[in-house]
Amino acid sequence: MKNYPHLAVQVPDIYLPRQGIDLTKWAVIACDQFTSQPEYWHKVEQIVDDAPSTLNMIFPEVYLEKPGADERIRHIQQSMTDYLSSGLLTPYTGMVYVERRAAGKLRKGLVLALDLEHYDYNKGSQSLIRASEGTIVQRLPPRIRIREGAKLELPHILVLIDDPQCTVIEPVGESKARMKKLYDFELMEGSGHLNGHLVDDPSVESGIIKALEQLANADCFASKYGISNDQPVLLYAMGDGNHSLATAKAIWEKNKTQVGMEHPSRYALVEIENVHDGGLDFEPIHRVVFGLKLDIFSAMQEYYGSGYAYTGCENTNEMMRRVEQSGSSPQMFGVITADRYGVVEIANPSSNLPVGTLQVFLDHFLSAGGAEKIDYIHGDEIVTKLGRQVGNIAFLLPGMDKSDLFKTVILDGALPRKTFSMGEAFEKRFYMECRGIA
Repeated sequence: MKNYPHLAVQVPDIYLPRQGIDLTKWAVIACDQFTSQPEYWHKVEQIVDDAPSTLNMIFPEVYLEKPGADERIRHIQQSMTDYLSSGLLTPYTGMVYVERRAAGKLRKGLVLALDLEHYDYNKGSQSLIRASEGTIVQRLPPRIRIREGAKLELPHILVLIDDPQCTVIEPVGESKARMKKLYDFELMEGSGHLNGHLVDDPSVESGIIKALEQLANADCFASKYGISNDQPVLLYAMGDGNHSLATAKAIWEKNKTQVGMEHPSRYALVEIENVHDGGLDFEPIHRVVFGLKLDIFSAMQEYYGSGYAYTGCENTNEMMRRVEQSGSSPQMFGVITADRYGVVEIANPSSNLPVGTLQVFLDHFLSAGGAEKIDYIHGDEIVTKLGRQVGNIAFLLPGMDKSDLFKTVILDGALPRKTFSMGEAFEKRFYMECRGIA
């Protein structure tokens, strides 16, 4: 393994399934997707059946609060052991250039390992790798239970770089014809196509490193964002999977004095993507509150006071149009219940983004016992379907401009949690590569 410590990069040793394995059954979507749609995961189980699959090495979060967690974790860890000992996995050394085609768009990425010594997910962090959204520390313990004792990690983590000149990842794609093709197949459930090439050419690797060094240059960084030269460089901002990376960080901090600084758990396997990639869209993450126990409209009126206003809409189209066309003041978000569509307007908001203004109210409302639970949902269709169920309410939020992400994190710190999604649920990263961490 080769390390570039000034860039927090390690060229990883990875595993992929041996030739002959059905890759459509092997690769499954990120475990934190479709958490309010158990029928999706039931379909995945039917597709995989008893074939070798990453499904056997992950814990779909739809099951986190269900009975049998301990048994599921034991099955995960045993599957890792069995896959390693049976020769099912083939080792490779190198980064992986990845192309994902979904919904008519092509998204490019680079799989490598990042040094957790350069990552701090706490609010106000000035580290080279930073969380772009708030990290909910209370969500880490179940993930820590899953990762502790695991021999392998499987990444669904997507990390962003701000590379408007397309100098890091895009030139690798231009060289893929002379690289070894590792996989090329259709993903399950209409999630598109995935292919990957091994980056083991020293000249290509050198080009990646030189381009990252330019992005990390303090003078260039300060000039790009109009800040002082003494401001610490932000090279990597979390896109998806922040809580998975935070879990790896928590375990590393707990164990590093016992295992030593060269242990593989110091690093985490991720895919980096360019925030300026034409195939990458930022989608809003909506909220659905389940099992209402109190009148949430009265609660909003009381919480927001004179800044609160509600207007009914005839249908979803009118509601979505008003939300999408809303400006910065007043802030606006849509609401969907079993008997109404509407928009809420908040004057003099507490946050720069509607999602932050709404989230502080929802945290307050749930802590007061106003509902059973909340979930964070991708996609207009499913959020409407869930909101229309009796006893629920859905909140439809506007999106944010992806080009604002890095400067916002640099100047304001992490965004409110669950602010944006990199594409819709079916476009999320599928588990493919594995890496040893024990």
